[in-house]
Amino acid sequence: MNPILLLDYAGVAVFAATGALAASRKELDIIGFLFLAAVTGIGGGTLRDVLLGVPVFWVVNPAYTLVCAAVGLLVFFTAYLVESRYRLLLWLDAVGLAVYSAMGAAKGFAATGSPVIAIIMGVLTATFGGILRDLLAGEPSVLLRPEIYVTAAMAGAVVFTIATLAGATVLLAAILAFSAAFLVRGGALRFGWAFPAYRSRPGRRPEDIP
Repeated sequence: MNPILLLDYAGVAVFAATGALAASRKELDIIGFLFLAAVTGIGGGTLRDVLLGVPVFWVVNPAYTLVCAAVGLLVFFTAYLVESRYRLLLWLDAVGLAVYSAMGAAKGFAATGSPVIAIIMGVLTATFGGILRDLLAGEPSVLLRPEIYVTAAMAGAVVFTIATLAGATVLLAAILAFSAAFLVRGGALRFGWAFPAYRSRPGRRPEDIP
């Protein structure tokens, strides 16, 4: 099998697993597992393809939806074996984010030839599925966690784009992008890397206002 296609399937499967794990935390039925697995697994790629105006990948190749269904079923019967499902969800999300930051950038660059669009597509593809998952499952949004998240996806997309412009093969660029994104997100989860948060200043007294 083409290694790029295999990497794409892996990204869908990992994100689908995080959706199914979210369903397990909410104690949903099998349909809930399948739905959240599919929405999370193909959500980011769907948004990417719609914005690029290209055929939606899972419509062209329904095997992606079968991967989501298989993963949803697997997690339905095995989730109880995992002691900390939310922690596993976060780490699998980090893997999926790293894969999709590369694949989204690859498709964006192939469709438009624009480095800027490639980076934007990489970020959207890597983050949108997780955002939908958390919204539908009522989980704390990954965007609202203190650790770096979107920046990790951007790091992967930027590395892919730079490597491609430098003449690297798609596979090598994807490996470098995956490594960069996972390093940043994994480090954020492990060590709590975060940007300084906004802190509002005390309001002025009425008499101080001209």
